Amino acid sequence: MSVSRLLPAVLAAALLALPPARAADVTVFAAASLTDALKEVGDAYKQDAGKTVVFSFAASSALARQIEASSGADIFVSADEEWMDYLEARGLIAHGSRIDLLGNRLVLIAPVASRIALAVKPHFDLAGALGEGKLALADPTAVPAGKYARAALMSLGVWDESRIVPAENVRVALAYVARAEAPLGVVYATDAAAEPRVRVVARFPESSYPRIAYPAALTKDAKPEARAFLAYLSGGRAKAIFEKAGFLVLHR
Repeated sequence: MSVSRLLPAVLAAALLALPPARAADVTVFAAASLTDALKEVGDAYKQDAGKTVVFSFAASSALARQIEASSGADIFVSADEEWMDYLEARGLIAHGSRIDLLGNRLVLIAPVASRIALAVKPHFDLAGALGEGKLALADPTAVPAGKYARAALMSLGVWDESRIVPAENVRVALAYVARAEAPLGVVYATDAAAEPRVRVVARFPESSYPRIAYPAALTKDAKPEARAFLAYLSGGRAKAIFEKAGFLVLHR
């Protein structure tokens, strides 16, 4: 199925995944790779401010399209700059609210029981390590984690589209490897750290892919209360949570 035909289904899934929110709640649309850390930040914010934040996690591409189609979000946290640029160019982001919040790294993972050993370097034997299996990664045509992975693999001279199993987001790619449905996968370092059923085989050289940045911004229709939570994301307690999860804190 083509990506253009798949997109409506992805958007529908993202809409169904959105938990019920009261009118006073701040709603955050965020990249799937932020799921665990942002939930913890949301819990901390409820303790500190006494206010509830509602999250919807999916691929940044699906969330950006959803904001374009119907909004519903007060804050958008993307896993790359391109999808934030997309919304900003369409006037859907509040002027002056955008910040580069976090950074991340790419890693090659395998099921925890796997004995695969690889050094990630130019022209490394990825095909041999895969054997009859395929490499799990987020959809490289649209999802930031997949685009970063493709850039890294192309830079190292080992990209082969026929050996890829694309996933709708990076957490699904992580699950393929965790369940041993794929012998190897490319995910963010923070995703690997959050899943005990996988192990890191190797880190990708940071020179092999573009800088991974998570921009955050208010949407043009954001509730006034959303500004306080966006500021909280840059505060000390949130910073500690993000760093514990393995993210690089870019905005201080």
